[in-house]
Amino acid sequence: MGKHVLLIEDEPNIIEAIRFLLSRDGWQVDTHSDGTTALEKVMEKRPDIVILDVMLPGRSGFDILRDIRADADLAALPVLMLTAKGQVKDRELAERLGASRFMAKPFSNTEVLETVRALAGG
Repeated sequence: MGKHVLLIEDEPNIIEAIRFLLSRDGWQVDTHSDGTTALEKVMEKRPDIVILDVMLPGRSGFDILRDIRADADLAALPVLMLTAKGQVKDRELAERLGASRFMAKPFSNTEVLETVRALAGG
């Protein structure tokens, strides 16, 4: 597995923090902020891992995750869900839809880095 992450997030501070953290660790990080076109971006970029926010403009991360899991070419793609809402129901929905991991904001840099490395099998 390579080291290419697609971060689908609309909060500029989180985008910059994750991009900096992962780039420093040797990852190529592409970002996208619109839920409406997120699935197309996943298909275009073919990342090794997707980090997907739940609350996005246009479509929710849950809808995007559902589409990723329904696509035979993308079904096995590791997806880390991020949410500002750490409620149990959100976590349960993410698990039912096939999220590889789930992380509530705020999160620590160490937690993000360790999770991405684990999803990459490293």
